[in-house]
Amino acid sequence: MRQQQKLTAAEQKIISLGRVLQSLREEDHVDALIATTISYLQEQFEYSLIWIALYDRLNHILFGQGGVIPSGNTSYLQQRVVLNPGDLLEQVVIEQRPLGVADLRAEIRIEAWQQLAQQFNIQGTIVVPICYKNRCLGLVLLGSERWGYLLGGEARARLMMVVGELGAALYEREMDLQHKQTKRLDEPLLRLLNNLQTLNHLEQRLEAVLETTQEFILPTRTNIYWFDREGYYFWRRLSNKKNHQETTAKITVHELSDFYIALSVNEIVWIGEGRSSLKSNFTVKLLQRFGVRSLLAAPIIWQKDLLGFLTVESTEARIWTEAEKNFTKTAASLISLVAPLEDTESTIKEIQNDAYLTSQIARGIYSDYDIQQILDLYATKVLQRLLATRFLLLHYDPEQNNYQIFYQNQLHHLRPLMYSLEALKDVDWQLLLRSTEAVAIENLEIDLRFFNWHPHLLENGVRSLIVCNCAFGQEPKVLLALATETHRSWTSVEKELVQVVAQQIGITIRQWQLHRQTQQQQKILQSFQQCLRILEQSQDSPKQPIQHLERTALEQIAAILNCSLTILLSWQPGENVAKIIPGIIANSEFEIVTDTLIPLQSEALIQWALLTDELLPITANDLPPATKKWLTGAGVGQILVMALRTTADYQPTGVVVIADHWQRRWSEDSLLTTETLVCQLAWSRRWLQITQMLESRTEELRQLNWYKHRRLEDIQRTVTQLLVQMDDLGIPTNELTHMRYQQLLRQLDNTTASMTALLKLELWQLQMSWETVPIASLLKRSLERVDNLLKQQRLWVGVHGLGQQEGEESSKNYSLLPHSSLAIAGDIVKIELILHELLVCACQRSTTGGRIDIWCRRLDEQFLEVSITDNGDIESQLLTELHQDTPKDILAPSRLEQLPGLHLFICQKLMLQLGGELHFYQLPDGRIVSRLLLPLARSRA
Repeated sequence: MRQQQKLTAAEQKIISLGRVLQSLREEDHVDALIATTISYLQEQFEYSLIWIALYDRLNHILFGQGGVIPSGNTSYLQQRVVLNPGDLLEQVVIEQRPLGVADLRAEIRIEAWQQLAQQFNIQGTIVVPICYKNRCLGLVLLGSERWGYLLGGEARARLMMVVGELGAALYEREMDLQHKQTKRLDEPLLRLLNNLQTLNHLEQRLEAVLETTQEFILPTRTNIYWFDREGYYFWRRLSNKKNHQETTAKITVHELSDFYIALSVNEIVWIGEGRSSLKSNFTVKLLQRFGVRSLLAAPIIWQKDLLGFLTVESTEARIWTEAEKNFTKTAASLISLVAPLEDTESTIKEIQNDAYLTSQIARGIYSDYDIQQILDLYATKVLQRLLATRFLLLHYDPEQNNYQIFYQNQLHHLRPLMYSLEALKDVDWQLLLRSTEAVAIENLEIDLRFFNWHPHLLENGVRSLIVCNCAFGQEPKVLLALATETHRSWTSVEKELVQVVAQQIGITIRQWQLHRQTQQQQKILQSFQQCLRILEQSQDSPKQPIQHLERTALEQIAAILNCSLTILLSWQPGENVAKIIPGIIANSEFEIVTDTLIPLQSEALIQWALLTDELLPITANDLPPATKKWLTGAGVGQILVMALRTTADYQPTGVVVIADHWQRRWSEDSLLTTETLVCQLAWSRRWLQITQMLESRTEELRQLNWYKHRRLEDIQRTVTQLLVQMDDLGIPTNELTHMRYQQLLRQLDNTTASMTALLKLELWQLQMSWETVPIASLLKRSLERVDNLLKQQRLWVGVHGLGQQEGEESSKNYSLLPHSSLAIAGDIVKIELILHELLVCACQRSTTGGRIDIWCRRLDEQFLEVSITDNGDIESQLLTELHQDTPKDILAPSRLEQLPGLHLFICQKLMLQLGGELHFYQLPDGRIVSRLLLPLARSRA
């Protein structure tokens, strides 16, 4: 047999570790566990000081359990150490992680061991917590005579394994001990249940619960308190001490506050030695009120309603065990089961009354009564049933952003509420939206729900409130609220009743809303009719001032939106500033500086409105300082702006500004209606502007025509008188004089005849005649009429295309022109005037010494093209407007309203009436072309 090899040091350490871990798992007694651990630490580690202590978490104290000390005085290792804030040992216990000290002699945070360390030269020290499941059970202190002595990785691992196993073993023994010490609940509770079954009256059952609780827990006294909802206080219904002080016979909810809140949510309240389930400041007050040092209270709840509470009171400071807490809570639950049996008959009667009440309300919905009578029926019955003092029906107004009191009813000694309530905060809005039952507030002074309503309600004596959404699962736009003048609690049955009533009222309100929408539509229709009547009046009386139209339209907009301010920022095309036209200004909070001239380019409201085709919402915070100089009203909060637009080709000439207070919200229907009214105003206003402008121009033309007509009459009269005088002279005797005399007579007679025809035939309308003339003759006469102008500016004229050979040009010798046989047909007098006008314009825009070319060519069998080119300058805007059939915007400034554009435009239109065309354009080399298309004589056949 082979000889067994000798174990290495590392293997021996592992074997020793395994043995001690096995011992710790199998050992049952705490002392043996401590001794085993100390023995292992002394054997495996070079520490001269070893101390193991267990931690009392309730009293925050370490109890020494033994160890190793250089002096051999083991009594020092059994000491009790009270942990104080800042102590090193407390730090280890709280943080639950090891902590090392380089020199224990100099560590002032561990006074309990500092003197010993100085005596025995203990320096490097490590403190290891004994933990299990995040719970500190004690600690191990190891001290060495070497400075800074700390464990290496392998030794540290073995130490932590042993300490961890010790912690698990200690935790298991502690749980076993607690289980053995715990009182058994089953036996007394079973006896109590059997006893309750044999008793017939509630008071007897309460006494049985009271006695059993007293026997099990053995406190100083045990009491049962009952809750009065209307009075909002607790009264002592039963006590095992018949003669103790009467100070706690009646306790109001105000005195209990946090205690009452905890009971309402079915939480047990316990106050023991240095420990409490409530806040420390309220704990002292509560103990003083009950006159005890320890207290255990469990709520008595039935169907989520607090009926009262069971108290276990002790005049000594004691720590309540889990068994005592569970027994008290179970006893209170038994009371909640037997308590409702006392009021069974009254509960059944109450349910029947509630069913009758809701059925009456349901019948009222489908009756022929008006809404006021139906709500009166609701309010009277609900106030009587719930013992409330106020019945409020609130309706959310989106335009005012608040809750209007749609209906209210109250007891005779109370005054109605004369104001609206603010819009709900988002948290309250969400609460009513998601709540499955009515929201009850027992004490309005301390409850934070509906906080922004508190000042108004408290001012009118409201102390308790219950609110319900009339449309379950939908936005809380209609609310039912019941109020009382005293603090009170609301039962779950009462909350359910309020919810049922609210849902039925919601149906009624829905009918009312449909009626209101119908009225709103009628109001909108009336506004449209009014606007149409205004337009009809404008058509019947074209001299109707635009200001009246603007004022009336702004009033209609204000009536639709029910707003406080409507104005118009107005300007004319081509202007740089706008003036303010006031419409409706409700009060001094919406005042404006009406005489302000507002620059179009820098005014934010105007520029914002021009960027959109719809109503644009703005707030007062968005306004720049320049706007606030004229929009000065302190009440201005919400603003709407919209430009006066007609079509995309026409520039806006105004912006409507609408304003109201900060809380104002507008409905979608009113906004759409307003947009339509603004568009209607834009078109009506434009129509009036065009009408007034055309009237003005017509008046000018009439005056001009009257003036020309009278001048022609005077000329005719003068010429007639001359002819009469010449005729009275008789026939001259000289033949040459006679011939000359006759020639003048014929000329005067022709002139008179032409003027007579002009006066008779063209008094208000042009008449077209038809004759033919060679183009050469027409050009010759036209050039002769501008000859003086050509000479003044030293202009050279070239005529091309009238029969010359290729490469030849005509000169200023106009006698060459008649060789052309081309003839045109039409009203030659008017064509000649048009040609003369084109030559005059060409001469006027040409520079001195320049050149004018006249090009003639036959296009086809119908037209002859005559193009006049020159090197002059012409505005590009004028060329653009001459290319348009009609001006895009008759109200906008135009080059066709000024000379020479006006004359060219007249010639262009007249040429169309004569059967030809006239166009203007610019060649790439900069020359300007006036292109005439004249009808040829042969085309008439």
